[in-house]
Amino acid sequence: MNKARANPYNTAAMHGALILYTLIALFPVFVIIINSFKDRRSIFREPLALPNSESFSLIGYETVFTQGDFFLYFQNSMIVTVASLFFVLLFGAMAAFALAEYRFKGNLLMGLYLALGIMIPIRIGTVAILDMMVATGLVNTLWALILVYTAQGLPLAIFILSEFMRQVSDDLKNAARIDGLSEYAIFLKLVLPLVRPAMATVAVFNMIPIWNDLWFPLILAPAEETKTLTLGSQVFIGQFVTDWNAVLSALSMAILPVLTLYVIFSRQLIRGITSGAVK
Repeated sequence: MNKARANPYNTAAMHGALILYTLIALFPVFVIIINSFKDRRSIFREPLALPNSESFSLIGYETVFTQGDFFLYFQNSMIVTVASLFFVLLFGAMAAFALAEYRFKGNLLMGLYLALGIMIPIRIGTVAILDMMVATGLVNTLWALILVYTAQGLPLAIFILSEFMRQVSDDLKNAARIDGLSEYAIFLKLVLPLVRPAMATVAVFNMIPIWNDLWFPLILAPAEETKTLTLGSQVFIGQFVTDWNAVLSALSMAILPVLTLYVIFSRQLIRGITSGAVK
């Protein structure tokens, strides 16, 4: 009885904490956006003040659109991010289903091997990756980034999704087999819809590092036609002089797609993170 009465309170408290943490996390975003609409002097003089008639300026956005091809950088980032997430979720879900559903020799060792990718940063192999891309002729192509980010995201995706897939009822899957469904149909029509919150969690956890990454675009795709938004924004940062108006404006526009995708996946993300936390 006491547990039944405590559940609504615990749920409300958890949602309240999530809202508070979200507001705290969004505060730096708010500061970046308001400063992108101010002149250089006001940015340093009153960084937390809202733009007014004296400080309001669009010089940063004018610089972004006149220097460099912002729309091309944005398009490249969007293609790389969406394609990488698609392959991470597709191959990660397939591998997780195989590890969770079928028992075979080496199952545990295979899971541990795949989990090593979480503990070993992929950047350690940057030189080997660059040599591989040069040998295959993929340098200065978006495919180079997509392949690297897919490999980077698969270990975490498999680790999370396999744990959720093990919680899917065996009786439900066996009933589907008795009804004549193939393993592919069980995977696509039965298991994937049930682990949708986990897939949204994986997507969000991989989306932000891919979108904001500077390391691999700088090494694998530094050409003008393959620059991502993060790499393209570096043109406004110099060794001695930095155009802060342009930097803040570029960052403000780069943040919007991430926030949009986060809002789309937010409900599923919260369900995936809090699954099993509230009984």
